[in-house]
Amino acid sequence: MLIQERDTSVLSESPVRINPASTLPSTCGETPDSGKKKSGLTIIIPAYNEAASIVDTIRSLQAQTLQAEEIIVVDDFSSDGTGDLARSCGVTVLRPLHNTGTKAGAQNLALQRVATEFTLAIDADTVLAPDAIEKLLPAMDEPNVAAACGFVLPRHVNTIWERGRYVEYLFAFTFFKPIQDYYGRPLISSGCFSMYRTSILKNIGGWSTRTLAEDMDLTWSLYQENYDVRFVPAAVSYPIEPHTFSFMRKQLKRWSHGFVQNVQLHWRGILRVGYLRSMIAVSLWDAVVASTVYLFLLPLLAIAFANPYFLIGYVIDIPALIVPTIFTAIRRKEVFQLLSSVPAFFVLRTVNSIFLLEALWSELIVRKSFRIYEKGH
Repeated sequence: MLIQERDTSVLSESPVRINPASTLPSTCGETPDSGKKKSGLTIIIPAYNEAASIVDTIRSLQAQTLQAEEIIVVDDFSSDGTGDLARSCGVTVLRPLHNTGTKAGAQNLALQRVATEFTLAIDADTVLAPDAIEKLLPAMDEPNVAAACGFVLPRHVNTIWERGRYVEYLFAFTFFKPIQDYYGRPLISSGCFSMYRTSILKNIGGWSTRTLAEDMDLTWSLYQENYDVRFVPAAVSYPIEPHTFSFMRKQLKRWSHGFVQNVQLHWRGILRVGYLRSMIAVSLWDAVVASTVYLFLLPLLAIAFANPYFLIGYVIDIPALIVPTIFTAIRRKEVFQLLSSVPAFFVLRTVNSIFLLEALWSELIVRKSFRIYEKGH
């Protein structure tokens, strides 16, 4: 599992249930409470045709218990009034002369003017729990920490694709990410919500456009420069996830090709970063072997032996999925939502396997690299 991406005591820090929309100011353009603490932080929001969500994102930032020094929206040559809506909220809006073509390009445009100690990158479809920034910032106290990321859950959990992603995220951020953090190597500092030390971010060249997964590229580059990345489960974000197969297809294609592109780009440096090397090896094994088993071996065995019991292999790992996630679901009062969404997870896992195999074939075998950045919502 590539989702992106300690001991059991960490699980007690899992986030409580909130309704993100209920925490936001009622109108846009409100001046943030001057009595709130400032963070020494600049927030960058890359946005291309995000009129439907940009106001909610800005509201959630203006409602934070710890305020940013500046919020910069990069209106990446939108045609739907995204920039005007953002400007009405009282934030800084930058608009390039033409579309930059990638999220990384838009982020780098804003990074040039950042002068604060820390930079927060957040997607234009993402809202934060009211204390997310305040919870995340202490992870940057150690000078060698270059980045920190938080807990991610879909804002909407309705369609089969949103439900599959909900279980996928709940499992990844409850089980995989804490283990990765224990070893000091989260596989990815999530692009939808991550904080960076500005000086290090600028020295490393900002976000690179050489792959379709700029957050993974940046995270692995930081490790190879001997910097640390932290995961803070108490800092919660809620992005809008793909609600139709059309949008999910675009996102999975971008993520799958981006993963393979990063392995190709970083494999020499990865070899000397112990735990990261192991995690990527497991991910590649999952991409090749597990995907082949799900898509081909299990149905072939069921047909060859005329025995449908082989299909149990699709769901045999349900206990491994439920055990770690159920505790977080109980704390969030989402047990029914978790259990009713489990079938959708297995559908999404099967679809994800198809895209992973296609990316491996295209990028490594036929050498047909995919480089078009398509929005996934």
